[in-house]
Amino acid sequence: MKRFILILLALGWLLSVVDASAQGIFLETENFPVKGGWQVDQQFMDLMGSPYLIAHGMGKPVEDASTTVDIPEAGVYHVWVRSYNWTSPWTAANGPGAFRVKIQGKPMKGILGNAGNKWGWQYAGNVKLKAGPCALALSDLTGFDGRCDAVWICPDRDVVPPEDVASLEAFRRQVGALPAKPDDGGDYDFVVIGGGIAGMCAAVSAARFGCKVALVNDRPIPGGNNSSEIRVHLGAFIEQDPYPALGRMLREFGHSKGGNAQPASNYEDDKKIAFLEGQEGLTYLPNYRAVAVNMDGSKIASVVIRNIESGREVLLKAPVFADCTGDANLGFMAGADWMMGREGRDEYGESLAPEKADKMTMGSSVQWYSVDDGKKSSFPEFEYGVKFTEDNCEKVKMGEWTWETGMNLDQIYDFERIRDYGLLVVYSNWSFLKNHYSKKAEYANRSLGWVAYVSGKRESRRLMGDYVLKQDDVDKQVFHEDASFTLTWHFDLHFPDPANSANFPGNEFKAETKHNPIYPYAAPYRCLYSRNIDNLFMAGRDISTTHVTLGSTRLMRTGAMMGEVVGMAASICKDKGTTPRGVYQHYLPDLKALMRKGAARTDIDLPDNQHFNTGGHLDKPKDITF
Repeated sequence: MKRFILILLALGWLLSVVDASAQGIFLETENFPVKGGWQVDQQFMDLMGSPYLIAHGMGKPVEDASTTVDIPEAGVYHVWVRSYNWTSPWTAANGPGAFRVKIQGKPMKGILGNAGNKWGWQYAGNVKLKAGPCALALSDLTGFDGRCDAVWICPDRDVVPPEDVASLEAFRRQVGALPAKPDDGGDYDFVVIGGGIAGMCAAVSAARFGCKVALVNDRPIPGGNNSSEIRVHLGAFIEQDPYPALGRMLREFGHSKGGNAQPASNYEDDKKIAFLEGQEGLTYLPNYRAVAVNMDGSKIASVVIRNIESGREVLLKAPVFADCTGDANLGFMAGADWMMGREGRDEYGESLAPEKADKMTMGSSVQWYSVDDGKKSSFPEFEYGVKFTEDNCEKVKMGEWTWETGMNLDQIYDFERIRDYGLLVVYSNWSFLKNHYSKKAEYANRSLGWVAYVSGKRESRRLMGDYVLKQDDVDKQVFHEDASFTLTWHFDLHFPDPANSANFPGNEFKAETKHNPIYPYAAPYRCLYSRNIDNLFMAGRDISTTHVTLGSTRLMRTGAMMGEVVGMAASICKDKGTTPRGVYQHYLPDLKALMRKGAARTDIDLPDNQHFNTGGHLDKPKDITF
């Protein structure tokens, strides 16, 4: 009887969706042909159901985003938007992200985005419309990161799309905002998900050794944390023993100027794009995010990717895949074994680990800087639950890696809140310096020149491989027959800044670190493939390490070498018809030969662009031979 009732309820909901689709018009804002000053933000689409548009104006209203709607018949229509008051975790007051909907150039009555404590449908008002084309726009009122996921236009005020993510996904497909099934994207030898430094090198390395490769990147710009969207420079060293050819590929697209939180041009996005688009055998797919996998037993058979603007879905098939997403999204969807947080000291015998295991991770950074305008400038009053004073304000004109949030939150499920807190403290602190600080004259001519809205993440899930790299391996220089990429960075483990904790207990936004030097250490290849998903590689910060060792492996130059090795191993999988584990078990000499050769171009002179703030400890112990 209970099952019968549930079936009736489900049928009733489905019928209501059909009715709604017949009556209403559903608009995905990320699909608007004119974005104006609004930006597409896809970082949290797995959690809240979709990319959305964000009005990231750093306190100055951005230009309208707009589209044209075909109204089927004349009448009175009700307009809803799906939005969220992003400061609601810290204050019950109306938030700063306010915007309006404009119809035919006229603002509707409702102010949106500044109320509500979760993603949901907010009422913009009703309007009388003629049949035919109708101009619709999102009009930002503040420049403070108002956000809009979708617009619903319907003659019946009581018909509103569902709130929960699963039902809304079904609704989107019903009304045609998402396709019923993905397009066939074809077969590849190797599919790489994640277009950061590690993913770029994995894809190009495999292509150069004969693979047909697809590289999927969920942003318009490749490079991950090294892109102009996040602006973290490349750290650690490449071209180290025992395989000095590894990493040389990075010279082909690495930046020629150092520093974090610098002007966009310093990160040379155009070189990264040209590096990918010019590679024979590589299909580069920017603006696509992996959203589902299809399994064949313990193997990934195919992956579904979705365009973050159009919603188009594509099915990619391959015998081997690589997870270079950082968050281990592909592995997680496939059911790969993973870990997250800090292991206890006794679990792997690590002196740098905490006595007991916990969920703490290194945090995410919203970097920023100000510029001198040469004349006085203003900044709005901004206080939404976090109060700055003479004693606790940060008396600075820029913030880089030390502005780090979310160490005590979940870097996956709390990530929007983590990013938003980064924005909140930047704006709140700057507002105090501009408007209330006793020495505000020092800031009178300065304005915010850049604030990241794509957060730079350091740590989340780590996929477990046949070997888990631990502190003891590095400290004792444990030899492994499958030694591959070389660690050169310190054990660099971030923790909340004690002074910041004292001022903002439980709401820290600054970090400190202690650099524990290491000798260069060649890590085993077995850290680069999943122990339970037979055809899954990984490269980047989601490889098989402990939290402690992640402090050394997470640097991007090190990730570049991982990517090269994974690409080489993928080519062996193709040539020998084997698996990632099979490369270790049966074809390790072949992999060593490729690592000695390297994947860098030899037909051009490669610049020395690898010397900026590399850090680490390059003195080799006398009793170790590489």
